Amino acid sequence: MADTWLGFDWGTGWIGVACGQTQTHTASELKPLRAKNGIPNWDDIDKLVQEWKPKGFVVGIPFNMDGSESEMTVRAHKFRKRLHGRYGLPANGIDERLSTKEAMHHISSQPMALSKARKAKVDSIAAQIILQSWLNEQLYQH
Repeated sequence: MADTWLGFDWGTGWIGVACGQTQTHTASELKPLRAKNGIPNWDDIDKLVQEWKPKGFVVGIPFNMDGSESEMTVRAHKFRKRLHGRYGLPANGIDERLSTKEAMHHISSQPMALSKARKAKVDSIAAQIILQSWLNEQLYQH
């Protein structure tokens, strides 16, 4: 039986979102969510949870390149903990270093102006990369 998971690339202006499942170990980007200073409209996340009925969440945690934490690391952990507290589902954190850079490389060939829409798309592609990495880890742990 396949379990569905939602992945997030937390940010202060946009939160990238992806959906994946454990049977095929694949993740797909979803529409990104607006955030105000890192705080999402929780009604939007409620709708995602109702639609996808996830077993849990995966949140990218932005560590510095040397592995140390920053204010953004702390805030992403806070978002992860709020997901767990609000929905009572597992909320895993995964190191997301370079996921945004990889996402930017992924869409660099797409004919889209560098705009807010493109930035938001980058965030959802980063969420897809984060969730895909986590799904791959699960596959190789079993």
